[in-house]
Amino acid sequence: MRILVLADIHANWPALQAIREPFDACLFAGDLVDYGVDPAPCLDWIQQHARAAVRGNHDHNVAHRVAPRKGAGFRQLMAATRPIQWSQLNTRQLGYLARLPIQTTIELDGFRFTVVHATPRDPFDEYLREDPQTWQLRCAHLSTDFLCVGHSHFPFHLQLPGVQVVNPGSVGQPRDGDPRASYAIIENGQVQLRRVEYDIDQAVSQLRGAGLPADTLRMAEHVLRTGGRLPEQPSAKTASAAPTG
Repeated sequence: MRILVLADIHANWPALQAIREPFDACLFAGDLVDYGVDPAPCLDWIQQHARAAVRGNHDHNVAHRVAPRKGAGFRQLMAATRPIQWSQLNTRQLGYLARLPIQTTIELDGFRFTVVHATPRDPFDEYLREDPQTWQLRCAHLSTDFLCVGHSHFPFHLQLPGVQVVNPGSVGQPRDGDPRASYAIIENGQVQLRRVEYDIDQAVSQLRGAGLPADTLRMAEHVLRTGGRLPEQPSAKTASAAPTG
């Protein structure tokens, strides 16, 4: 069985469209919305194709109409794009986001897959990258073969005693210095982290057409084209220190 693992699409339909891998099942580790401006087709694709999907922090906040906190960097982009999510998504689609589970486990191809957005200890907010010792602690109570996560926007695969942790990276807003859409394929228990180029010009054109403020648009374009690097500015260090996933 060929399993496609996705996370952190962030309303970037051009990026999601570029993933043309054949698959038998899709697992989605959360964050369909915010940062981009085309959430509806992304949500419809996941609703149609994902065998299991969970709610990310951005999904939760958009579904429950949580006003974004003001700030620089990614918070600035989130504040500019969240009202667009509300204008683009209808009641049915917002209800779908609200009903997504926070964590789920599914059996596929003889393996147990647990899916959560951030970590099992803190499904929405804990920002944990490739740290084997800490991930071992987070997985200690799980009875599963694979833990699929997102949130950090950094792809990694950890083979720990009794469990493999897979973060496919971000489809719509990579932050590891590689602007290509990131995802994972799991086949016969083997994990492959993959990338695919997508039409960044189209994604930028969508942002421009949504009427974002000029400084926010420049920042968003820079992030997409550089694979997550914030422009050099006095607030960049502060914004980077508080990632919003």
